[in-house]
Amino acid sequence: MAEKLARLNLYCIQDVLFHLPLRYEDRTRIVPIGSLHHSNRAVIEGIVEHTAINFSRSGRQRRRMLMVHLADGTGSIKLRFFNFSKAQQEKLSKGTRIRCYGEARRVTNHLELIHPEFSTVSDTEVTTAEDALTPIYPTTEGVHQLTLKRLIDQVLIQLNQPDTNLLQDFLSDTEFSDKKTIDLKSAINFIHRPPPDVSLSALDEGVHPAQQRLAFEELLAHQLSLQILRKKIQSQGAEKLSDGGELLQQYLKKLPFELTGAQKNVVEVIQKDICIAKPMLRLVQGDVGSGKTVVAFSACLMAVNAGRQAAVMAPTEILAEQHFQNFRLWVEELGLTVAWLSGKTKIKQRREMLEIIASGEANIVVGTHALFQDEVEFNHLSLVVIDEQHRFGVHQRLALKNKGNKTGKPAHQLIMTATPIPRTLAMTAYGDLDVSVIDELPPGRTPVKTVVLPESRRAEVVQRVQAAIAEGRQVYWVCTLVEESEVLQCQAAEDTQKLLQEQMPEFCIGLVHGRMKPAEKEAVMQRFKDKTINLLVATTVIEVGVDVPNASLMIIENSERLGLSQLHQLRGRVGRGSTASSCVLMYSNPLSKTGNKRLAVMRETNSGFDIAEEDLKIRGPGEVLGTRQTGMMQFRIADILRDEKLIPGVQKTAGLIVSKQPEIIQPLIKRWLSGAEQYGEV
Repeated sequence: MAEKLARLNLYCIQDVLFHLPLRYEDRTRIVPIGSLHHSNRAVIEGIVEHTAINFSRSGRQRRRMLMVHLADGTGSIKLRFFNFSKAQQEKLSKGTRIRCYGEARRVTNHLELIHPEFSTVSDTEVTTAEDALTPIYPTTEGVHQLTLKRLIDQVLIQLNQPDTNLLQDFLSDTEFSDKKTIDLKSAINFIHRPPPDVSLSALDEGVHPAQQRLAFEELLAHQLSLQILRKKIQSQGAEKLSDGGELLQQYLKKLPFELTGAQKNVVEVIQKDICIAKPMLRLVQGDVGSGKTVVAFSACLMAVNAGRQAAVMAPTEILAEQHFQNFRLWVEELGLTVAWLSGKTKIKQRREMLEIIASGEANIVVGTHALFQDEVEFNHLSLVVIDEQHRFGVHQRLALKNKGNKTGKPAHQLIMTATPIPRTLAMTAYGDLDVSVIDELPPGRTPVKTVVLPESRRAEVVQRVQAAIAEGRQVYWVCTLVEESEVLQCQAAEDTQKLLQEQMPEFCIGLVHGRMKPAEKEAVMQRFKDKTINLLVATTVIEVGVDVPNASLMIIENSERLGLSQLHQLRGRVGRGSTASSCVLMYSNPLSKTGNKRLAVMRETNSGFDIAEEDLKIRGPGEVLGTRQTGMMQFRIADILRDEKLIPGVQKTAGLIVSKQPEIIQPLIKRWLSGAEQYGEV
């Protein structure tokens, strides 16, 4: 059993106490069958009227199932069992009284419970239900709910013995403890065994003082772990770099525009960061089109001016290529060298790139995740710029910081994202980073008008495209599919391009998708930039990094299938010039409630930060950060959206603990993260 419990990270009594329920079920009352509705979870009791074995066909397989008709005088319901034994079948014979728990599902014109929990009840037995709400815990193979319930019962008995030292309340002496807050022992007792008079909906909302007490402590443990990670990195020291000097000034003078106030502020903050002997750990957020690439290149010049190397890592081939093209143009004017490296770089070119990176001939290196592979050796790497951080995850970010630094000190880190992260999420997920925001768009940018149309009005959309091209503008047409298959997505884009070319033979319609070779994609994009291509049909590979000021119309098919941040990124490909731009979001009926909400948000606002807040509400923190990032966001009871109001108090308490009670930091982290705090280690 100890081996099985270890799979749930349960090694000691404290681990068991903090193995918290996922949800609760109300089995404290028996519900009349006649009052049940679809999706109700309830305890029911009745007499078996009829039992039969039926068969269903799945392909060539015939599948047995046991169908039981149950009635209680108020109504009847069917129980369906796919896996059953002879003994279970006998227990469910006609005339037997049973009690069962499950979720009612409507099937055609009747309700069913599929594989409900059940037990037989004698006619003389007094009808009583359970005396407390039933907690449902995270389980693993060989450790069932009943096993966990018994184990937790044993531990709670020990916890509630007089003079026990089983549970230490680390926050009893901090500013968090006040008369409004219940103590830790009471909170743990309540969470595991809530009384029957507590509202199930209130528990589901997570707002009970007991839940809030534990949520606060869990958020605090995460905050402290990030602060320790930051302190550990900063204790290693870093090289002092220059502020860019003449090299940076030379670059800024050659730009055909002046930096916005927000860009200037961020560049100045970066200059201060890298001129001290601690590694910069800075997250720069900027909405689509706010000019983060210029800021990133400015930072790279600060490293190069000090005789060091800078690396820029992007999550996708097309975004990395876009950075490379921009940087190559800029470095040539400054007499510098930029190297390019990705997973698809051919062997001969790869060998050449690895040589100039290792020799130091390459001042700046741009690439995908290929940059942090073992064979890549830098000559003297002192600055790492990571674009779209949430696509990578903490491990990969930290894997690059120690590469090729002759001093043995970590590189300065500049993290950038065009997916604005709500302040709450940034404070919680990136507690090890300082945060800067580029909250100003360059002059001349026009807000994009967004229109939502059903697929049935496709002909009108085609007319709109024709009109835009006739006026000398260019158009994007983005294809999305519900299937994850890249092959199918690319096929859909190819089919769309052929169809549109037939409908508009007078125009040049290009195609770009993820299965094309980099050189092919680059050639198509260059023709689009050169205005040779009027309409570009693409998959979502053009989500970030593409800059064509003459493109003023964006069409997105099946837009309801994309998340808000992705829709916002795609929309950001237009509105880059002075001409009024539009985005048409086409959808297929029926439109789900979530899909309808997403499209309404897109229609109402152009603010990336407002969209990010809505995205967080709809999809949750794990999805907003990206799947690779979610390990650190697996909270047991806290919810960073619901518990936003706790964050300031969490940060204040973390500061107090660091300065006055550092001895409780590790016990707190161990209690809540149970080994997961290593996510920040390389």
